[in-house]
Amino acid sequence: MKAIVDRFENDYVVLELEDGHTIDIHKSKCPLLVKVGDTVQLSDEGHITPDQAATTSRKKEIDDLANDLFE
Repeated sequence: MKAIVDRFENDYVVLELEDGHTIDIHKSKCPLLVKVGDTVQLSDEGHITPDQAATTSRKKEIDDLANDLFE
């Protein structure tokens, strides 16, 4: 399942799922390099794997929308 890192709260990573719901995953199941805004894959066991290609694509899409807005 694909999700976006929304924020960090104490010992948890808050993920926003594709349907808009959020879930909390303990930081121990999250790679240290993951940061807010990153796209990740969430396994059935609750482990998080970064999805660098999806993160890059999402950031480019957001930048393009911002550029169109301010032109």
